[in-house]
Amino acid sequence: MNVQAARAGATAGIESTAPGADLGPYLEQLALIERLHRLLLDVIKDEFERLGILEINAVQGLLLFNIGENEVTAGELKSRGYYQGSNVSYNLKKLVDLGYMHHQRCAIDRRAVRVRLTPAGREVRAHLAGLFGRHAGVLDDRAAITPATLLETNTTLRRLERFWMDQIRYIY
Repeated sequence: MNVQAARAGATAGIESTAPGADLGPYLEQLALIERLHRLLLDVIKDEFERLGILEINAVQGLLLFNIGENEVTAGELKSRGYYQGSNVSYNLKKLVDLGYMHHQRCAIDRRAVRVRLTPAGREVRAHLAGLFGRHAGVLDDRAAITPATLLETNTTLRRLERFWMDQIRYIY
């Protein structure tokens, strides 16, 4: 299916509120963002299966990767953009129970729990860093996607992120 056909399918039956606005590219980007996230989780799942890491899922692995050497609260996970899922408490509890994270009550606010990676969590993070490093190298070697292209894409996605954040702020 070509891009124009995809846009037409994505916008079928949707009326734009702005005269002359083409919803196609915007809706295509929304769909791509969602598909890319799901594909990333599949890539991580496949890597875990290859390595024999079967007790955690891809979302939990990505959470470990994004926390890195930081010590954070569950609330900070979302505000820092490390984790967007609705079941963060479940995933944190599971990672603690499996020995991938330490947790400790915050001395200032006893309701908050601070988490950090254990050596096992850092090992999973290192595996994912290696995977992502291999991917970046292959992309660059094949000139499929250059670092400059990635920077340009990141700039566009940050603008979209900022736009959405502004939309949320102005609701209230």
